[in-house]
Amino acid sequence: MTRSPATPLPPPKARRRLREAAALTQTQLATRVNVTRATIRAWESGRTAPRGRRREAYARLLKTLAEEDAARRTRSAPPPEPAPTPTPTPTPEPTTVLEPVSGPEKGSEPEPGPGSGSEPGSGSEPGSGSEPGPEPAPEHPALTPAQAFDALYEFSAPALVRQAYLLTGRRELARESVERAFQTAWERWPEVARDRDPVGWVRATAYEFALSPWQRFRPRHRQPEPPPADPGDRTLLNALLRLGPQHRRTLVLYDGVGLDLPETAAETEASTPAAANRLLHARETVAGRLPALADSRVLHQRLTELASAERLWAAKPTGVRKGGERRARFRTRAAIAFTVALIGATALTVRTAPTHYEPAVSPGVAVRGVPPRVAPGSLSEAERELRQKLRDRLQDGPERLEPRLE
Repeated sequence: MTRSPATPLPPPKARRRLREAAALTQTQLATRVNVTRATIRAWESGRTAPRGRRREAYARLLKTLAEEDAARRTRSAPPPEPAPTPTPTPTPEPTTVLEPVSGPEKGSEPEPGPGSGSEPGSGSEPGSGSEPGPEPAPEHPALTPAQAFDALYEFSAPALVRQAYLLTGRRELARESVERAFQTAWERWPEVARDRDPVGWVRATAYEFALSPWQRFRPRHRQPEPPPADPGDRTLLNALLRLGPQHRRTLVLYDGVGLDLPETAAETEASTPAAANRLLHARETVAGRLPALADSRVLHQRLTELASAERLWAAKPTGVRKGGERRARFRTRAAIAFTVALIGATALTVRTAPTHYEPAVSPGVAVRGVPPRVAPGSLSEAERELRQKLRDRLQDGPERLEPRLE
């Protein structure tokens, strides 16, 4: 039987933008789709995707919101203005060490250069007598899942370890968080490989593991680690660790990684106003301890310097992948062993359990009128004579049955 294709949905960021453009809260949207608020938050952050009838209802609602948004834009669009004078394109800023920059997407074509022959009048038309342009480069062979995973790990793992260090202040915990996140990504690789932002998927998983409140109960993380050698870095790290986990995460994503406010709000699973309030509170707290970091550019530079000053390392992608596979095998075997033990205990209980009701023995009750039983003692003279008389008589035979008068 042929399966019908799933209803297409806009990207998670577009879903959030359409809801906010319609002035709807997550609770109101959840009521219209007949789901919970947490489900809408997970759909808008890209963690999960709707299925079945909920997907169709959600897609119809988003389509209605998009049409209403387009109608509002058409009504409020200003009249066309004359084309402005072209200005020179500004030079892009250098990439920081906190976030890797992804390359061009697969299937994207390079822009024509000044000497590529695609401009008008360049003589590349047929019959112009000019030499043909260079042949297109052959396509790269498709990567295996393991090769694609290793490429993603080598591309983003070092930066993610530095970001996790800013969140936790612990080198070993930062490395372990990133490794666990990539192991989870390898277990769910088909989903991660099709994600629009695989680095963001792994980053969100690593942040959740690093900021988990259960980390404080682990013996290996109870002992403090040596602080940074530079006094300024030590003061900045202490100021970051004094922030709440969500405020610290928002500050690192916005001022450290460089995400915009809607992306930061989506990754922290909060509304855009809430993320803005967290960011302002975190900046005020850091600026209160370090007034020189009141400027966001200076703060971004200092976060980059703090993350790059520490000697942080990441394991090899092969070791991380094999470690995840070993962990998955161990969990599978543990689940099988637990299931077998449960089945055995159930079978033993069924085999040994009684099949009919056995009434309980009633407790003893004292009976009135019966003399108590006394312990045996020495025989009297009459008792001795009676005993001797009984011994002398025959113990069997017909004579014993004849009644006689004494």
